[in-house]
Amino acid sequence: MVELNFQAGDYVKLRLALEEIEGTIVDNPDSSIVLLKLDSGYNIGIPKENILAGRALKKFKESERKPEEIVKKEGLPSIGLVVTGGTIAAKLNPKKGGVSWLTDLGEFKRFYPELFEKVNVKKVEVPFMTSSEAMTSEHWIKIAEAIKPMLEDNEIKGVIVTHGTDFLHYTSAALSFFLKNLNKPVVLTYSQRSIDRASSDANLNLQCAAEMALSDAAEVMLVGHADLNDDYCYALRGSKVRKLHSSRRDAFKPVNTEPIAKVWPDRVEFLSSYRKRDDKRKSELDISFTDKIALIKFYPGQTSDILDFYALKYKGVVIEMGGLGHLPVSEAGHTWIPALKKHIKNGFVVCAAAQTIYGRLDPLVYSNGRELIDAGVIFLEDMLAECALVKLGYVLGHYGWKKEVKEKMLENMAGELNEKLTRR
Repeated sequence: MVELNFQAGDYVKLRLALEEIEGTIVDNPDSSIVLLKLDSGYNIGIPKENILAGRALKKFKESERKPEEIVKKEGLPSIGLVVTGGTIAAKLNPKKGGVSWLTDLGEFKRFYPELFEKVNVKKVEVPFMTSSEAMTSEHWIKIAEAIKPMLEDNEIKGVIVTHGTDFLHYTSAALSFFLKNLNKPVVLTYSQRSIDRASSDANLNLQCAAEMALSDAAEVMLVGHADLNDDYCYALRGSKVRKLHSSRRDAFKPVNTEPIAKVWPDRVEFLSSYRKRDDKRKSELDISFTDKIALIKFYPGQTSDILDFYALKYKGVVIEMGGLGHLPVSEAGHTWIPALKKHIKNGFVVCAAAQTIYGRLDPLVYSNGRELIDAGVIFLEDMLAECALVKLGYVLGHYGWKKEVKEKMLENMAGELNEKLTRR
């Protein structure tokens, strides 16, 4: 067996029986296997006995470079930056074949120098570092609390929040309700691919996010690639957006509405109406919220006893219903009506959202929907199910709103309802 004197992080070329392979050596407790990260980003394991020869093309060295000093540049506008994790705030760690967090602003500058040529980052907050699937409502609240002082700082023109992609639309919905009477832009951005990859979307997204943070739109927005190319980004309303692709760079799309703007690194073209910036407006933080809520997706054959389970400990649910808002109501032994009436009468809140994502619910078209209305179900028009879940937690978190839950759920608080969208 050939002797391989490599260490984790070395970039090597290995000769096998039928081919040569290049990649980065990754830490591996199994000494009989060489774990290699390919240039494509994938990891492969190669039994040592299959390696005929190998050499290091580039030896790994721990970076001795000190974090870059952040110097305020005269004439540049200032922004606030809230870093929470996700791919956009990660760098490749060759030794472990994965990534490590960027938590130091100087290191952030090293990877994204174009941002610091465009703006001064007056204040940076790192309330936590985690992937979006690990977030809870407590994380949403911490982000909102980190943003609030930046809204009160007259030198800060707007705020950028970096975030993981998978559940970003839940956070954007939460901030849309938590930050009331917004006076300046709050822009969430992300990357599907890390900055060390040639196909990374991180740099363009961040530059466009900065451009939108300096814009006239006092909205909670999500900014990211508009298509597969590095042409421009879209600014999307935080309450009307959803991740609709697992890996494409243009994963986020507006739902039942148009983008607020097309954004390039040097300009903004507005496409629809928006709340205008007003630096004299006093923004408010309203973080009342309850986690005693759930999102249920109805499927054929599902029975109503699921409501019995949630009604024991929860305050309300959003049900993704079929079509215009339908559940079984008349089938013998399979109707949901008795269970709905019982639990709603006891104070349990049941809301309906569209399983189809696009379109508006209309319970008046068929008798099915009318029976559900009579049972007390609240139909949420064209509101996205994820946004509806967040809004339900927000509404039920306000003790004083207990008697007006339906009115509050149907109040257009953050652009979550599109009253201009036709029903049919």
